[in-house]
Amino acid sequence: MAEAIKIVTEKIAIPGILSLEGYAKSGGYQAIDRALAFKSSDLVEMVKKSGLRGRGGAGFSAGMKWGFIPKDIHPRYLLCNADEGEPGTFKDRYLLERIPHLLLEGIMIASYAIEAHKAYIYIRGEYYKGYQILNKALDEIYEAGYLGEKLRGKDFALDIVIYRGAGAYICGEETGLITSLEGGRGYPKLKPPFPAVSGYLGKPSIVNNVETLSALPWIVMNGPEKYAAIGTEKSTGTRLFSVSGPVKKPGTYEVPLGYPLRDLIEKECGGMKEGVKLKAVIPGGSSSPVLTAEEAMNIKMDFESLAAAKSMAGSGGVIVVGEDTCMADLFVVLTEFYHHESCGQCTPCREGTGWAAKLARGIAEGKGRLEDLDLIENLAKNIMGKTICAFADGAMMPVESYVKKFRGDFLSHLERGKCP
Repeated sequence: MAEAIKIVTEKIAIPGILSLEGYAKSGGYQAIDRALAFKSSDLVEMVKKSGLRGRGGAGFSAGMKWGFIPKDIHPRYLLCNADEGEPGTFKDRYLLERIPHLLLEGIMIASYAIEAHKAYIYIRGEYYKGYQILNKALDEIYEAGYLGEKLRGKDFALDIVIYRGAGAYICGEETGLITSLEGGRGYPKLKPPFPAVSGYLGKPSIVNNVETLSALPWIVMNGPEKYAAIGTEKSTGTRLFSVSGPVKKPGTYEVPLGYPLRDLIEKECGGMKEGVKLKAVIPGGSSSPVLTAEEAMNIKMDFESLAAAKSMAGSGGVIVVGEDTCMADLFVVLTEFYHHESCGQCTPCREGTGWAAKLARGIAEGKGRLEDLDLIENLAKNIMGKTICAFADGAMMPVESYVKKFRGDFLSHLERGKCP
């Protein structure tokens, strides 16, 4: 495993990298020039061959998604999902604020590959600093003549527009994002049809995450084979992990997929803070089922390994939990967040998340009943898979893992009315 290799953060520490001049001096925008020498269909095949999977949460093959666009239907749209709202996740913000031109170059490559002449960046409303930095970078490349009627001088028109969200978690879901972008309330849409067939304004649209698009310049410059050789056979390349919690050096780290979680915590983050013992790890943002300390110390950070452990890679938000944290209290925070962020379109989600939050609060306050633990698990099973989008699944997937793996914390509240 090539532990030292960096892809999306390769140039991030170069002085002046925020500016067009600094990015260009580092070799920036050479990848789009190289990409423009290919047929668009060849670029799609290149990305398929690299094995690049979406870094937004689902982990679906980026090249395969591009290939779903129907032939001869135009216009087409590329939509960059920068609405990073998953608790514990801040890796896209890291790229937006530190190397915006990498994302813009990735958007150019993807737009050319799918033959889209307009691209939108849907950025989380709270990311005002990232928005300012990105907007300045976009102005620079327009002034330099990189966009508009000719993309880098080639007879291919492309415009990029930044659209700020208004604070709704649900707009990170691709069809909720599309509805919002169309001017509606951010309600997710039924699939099929999938966005690649009928997306923004009913036209073929590809929704890709910031990190996904930022990997494209490296793939074009170094070749899909080299990218595919990093990571594991099915989880290729590197990944950014946002690590928070009681570790000595929380932050964003780029490591190959398949990297041991133990090494991420102990080597990259410097281990746990003095006097704090590891209790649990949430490996992929708040919607991923929790791992015990023992599980965390023996698992690798790739899509397949985490799925085999009945959790998921999700958004790459690694939340480290210390022994001094009560899982019943953490469970209240989780359920209340999802109840607040439910868009309310589907009854099982709208009512079920509220019921889960009420039960969780009752347990934490020592007012619940022992049978409430079984009731919460049963509630989760009756909500999952019964809504338009996967929000309810994300809200309920962690439920069983919290209650089963840390039952003692919940029993302490129920039996003694306080934390263990």
